[in-house]
Amino acid sequence: MFSVIIPLYNKAQYVEKALQSVANQTFKEFEVIVVDDGSTDNSLEIVKNMRGINCELRIIEQANSGVSTARNNGVRVARYNYIVFLDADDWWADNFLAQMAALINDFPDAAMWASSYFKVKNGKVTPAKIGVSQDFTRGYFDYVMAYSRSPWMPIWTGATVMRKEIYDEMGGFKPTLKLGEDFDLWMRVALKYRTVLINKPLSFYNQDVEAATRGVRMHKTEHHFLFNLQYFENQAVTNQQLKQLLDNLRVYGLFPYFLQKSTRNQTLAELQKVDWIKQPKSEYRKYYKTPVWWLKTKMFVMKILSTIKQKLTKFEIKRLQIGIVNQFQYGII
Repeated sequence: MFSVIIPLYNKAQYVEKALQSVANQTFKEFEVIVVDDGSTDNSLEIVKNMRGINCELRIIEQANSGVSTARNNGVRVARYNYIVFLDADDWWADNFLAQMAALINDFPDAAMWASSYFKVKNGKVTPAKIGVSQDFTRGYFDYVMAYSRSPWMPIWTGATVMRKEIYDEMGGFKPTLKLGEDFDLWMRVALKYRTVLINKPLSFYNQDVEAATRGVRMHKTEHHFLFNLQYFENQAVTNQQLKQLLDNLRVYGLFPYFLQKSTRNQTLAELQKVDWIKQPKSEYRKYYKTPVWWLKTKMFVMKILSTIKQKLTKFEIKRLQIGIVNQFQYGII
């Protein structure tokens, strides 16, 4: 049986859809634990007043302490051996848990089981490109190798199941990390235990959410996983694939911190660890050598152009919709 952990913080617009997707699962042997992390909107009231959710639902309330602490507290009271995570603004396909149960049955010695997922951005649903071959369907896979081939996380929080005893052994999510806490945990597990993947998107990663509530905004360096990779650096000395992955993540992930004067020196110290010879195709090679004032100007212009493009796209869609409605009204179609 599964224990489904849903951290909740100011997701009033989304949480009902997330919970409904859990209730709609074809596999029914699970409990749901919603951990409210001190929401200041009416998220908690929506959960308490939901109707038609025919499943075992428990609610935990805590002062705002961050998503890692919320998940850890949820797991602490979980009754079952298989822990599943779903954020309150994401959702599952109806057969997600059924597919996870089948994976556990077929690969019982693994520590983690996961599916591929969809990214939802600007209303567009895109299958994740997670670094495994197209002919790979399901089975054991090398997490580090897959991640080093693609910037998409091969294991994503809303599509993952973990053994509770492994979660406890690892100490769960690190509360000090506010960005990349999921990467940190998946990596620690994947470097020690076997991991299973079904290469079929069964979960929806909603990126059409305010950045502030998704946790992807700029954080202090002590809270960002890329400035806290010591554990993995020690293993990367003898693991070249892991070294390549850490370098890739530094090169692509540290750019916003390079642009900020307050974090530039720390960023440069991390970038000195990168083996640039193995980054031949990275456009960031020239960015890190370009004057910051020029980079900021370029990004500002690109942001304006992107905003204009989005508004024009929305206008065209609305105009098309109005045109279709008019054609129906006049009997043209």
